[in-house]
Amino acid sequence: MKTTSKANAANTGVAVACMGYMLCSSLMLIANKLAVTFFAAPGIVLILQLGLTALCVKCAGMAGLIVVDNLEWAKVKPYSLVAVAFLSTIYTNIKTLQYANVETFIVFRASTPILVSVADWWFLGRELPSFRSSMCLLGLLLGACGYVLFDKNFEVKGYIWVLVWYTVFCFDQVYLKHAADTVKMQSNWGKVYYSNLLACIPLALIAVWNQEEQILKDSPSLAAFLAVGLSCVLGVAMSYFAWLARSLISATYFTVVGNSCKIITIVINRLIWDKHASNTGLVCLLLCLLCAYYYKQAPKRAEVAAREQAQKPKVPV
Repeated sequence: MKTTSKANAANTGVAVACMGYMLCSSLMLIANKLAVTFFAAPGIVLILQLGLTALCVKCAGMAGLIVVDNLEWAKVKPYSLVAVAFLSTIYTNIKTLQYANVETFIVFRASTPILVSVADWWFLGRELPSFRSSMCLLGLLLGACGYVLFDKNFEVKGYIWVLVWYTVFCFDQVYLKHAADTVKMQSNWGKVYYSNLLACIPLALIAVWNQEEQILKDSPSLAAFLAVGLSCVLGVAMSYFAWLARSLISATYFTVVGNSCKIITIVINRLIWDKHASNTGLVCLLLCLLCAYYYKQAPKRAEVAAREQAQKPKVPV
């Protein structure tokens, strides 16, 4: 009975983490697109998002509202690479959104579980995907290829940024899962604090290098304030749910979860934006999302071996 209760509680925790991440991920993509449209300084936008997230988390910890880990070199060292991977992913994300439409970004993301599933097996001790899951991953790839063929807004520069983001994103998914499993934190808020705070340092250098501070000479519009403010609020929530979900599910499944919520993004995008794909392209995108829905997480090899060992009949002595 206790085992059943624990399993139900664990499943509920996974569902809450995944649903929270899915909702924030869907809205964050649109918020970032609006932010860089009304305020064309992606580096400064990210500094505000990450810096305010770290500040809010630290203040809440000092007020005793949540538990936040203090800065320690033993944790800073591995999380420095986390910050670099995390920062590189979201920076190339925003650069991609400057040059390509939202659906282009979404469908390329939909194909990332294929590479991540291999890395999950090679580096993180997971089984390879089952036949059904492999077919789902193949469907993701076919949908992505079909979408590119019907993309009416093909831009060479846009796709170069997509490919750069693709490479960085796959590394990010695998390494962040590794960090979540191996670096012990007092709470999930500690992971949020470390990743956001440490990412601000190299990001500030990038913003100065790109001379983005020149944009601040002109007073930002009200629309810019609202768009950037919305992205900052969503940034806090998304960072929390993302780290919580990473701790509970595999890197591949986390990647698939991030893809399966994109119907909301598409609906919002078609309502407010003029850069969207053709209807044929959207059918290909829906194929990707359907395959993502039916994907099933591969178990850990150690768990499979233990199960098989337990099922072997005991030989009487």
